[in-house]
Amino acid sequence: MSEPNQLLVRRIEQGTVIDHIDPSKAFNVLKTLNINGKEGNIVTVALNVPSSKREKKDIIKIENKFLKRKDTDRIALISPNATINIIKNYKVAEKRKIEVPDSITDIFKCPNVNCISNNEKNILSTIVVLDKVNIVLKCKYCSRIIDINDLEEI
Repeated sequence: MSEPNQLLVRRIEQGTVIDHIDPSKAFNVLKTLNINGKEGNIVTVALNVPSSKREKKDIIKIENKFLKRKDTDRIALISPNATINIIKNYKVAEKRKIEVPDSITDIFKCPNVNCISNNEKNILSTIVVLDKVNIVLKCKYCSRIIDINDLEEI
């Protein structure tokens, strides 16, 4: 029997657990990973879970999906304190700490419709990270300062 305050979430045999997501950011993480449930994988989302490191956190478990580096870069901008746990045979096979990259190329587009990266086919959108703690972003081409909430997927 479990204690009344214990979280009851099914273990996964294989896949990815995204842990220590900033509170209320799990749905933003799912959106940026283009996970909407139509893929057929079982996805478990826990919001505002008590945390020993911080007051609260969100958790996402995705069965039978292993995140790539490009996926990790996406998560880093939304929740830089998150961790990625790769699960195989019900055990953590790999644990990754997310690191905010210096720049991100060809994942997000600049919100400035007049930016050359939105109008020239041979120019890949590049978002430069000016501040990794407060997540301050700038377009490499038009130098516009970009709010994290204004980023759009390519």
